[in-house]
Amino acid sequence: MKAKELQGMTDVELDKKLSDLKSELFNLRFRLASGQLENPVSIRTCKRDIARVNTEIRARALKA
Repeated sequence: MKAKELQGMTDVELDKKLSDLKSELFNLRFRLASGQLENPVSIRTCKRDIARVNTEIRARALKA
């Protein structure tokens, strides 16, 4: 996910994306603990996407 994609989203879409990413991270951690995760790098990617969304939400809050 690119930062430019996030800038084009509305606040409601960003909140939805954030909740989706957090639930995905939970599922990835669960699969890692049970030994069913094929690609452990996907956890890092998901964490970075969450950070990007949080950064965009914070930037918008500071502008307002």
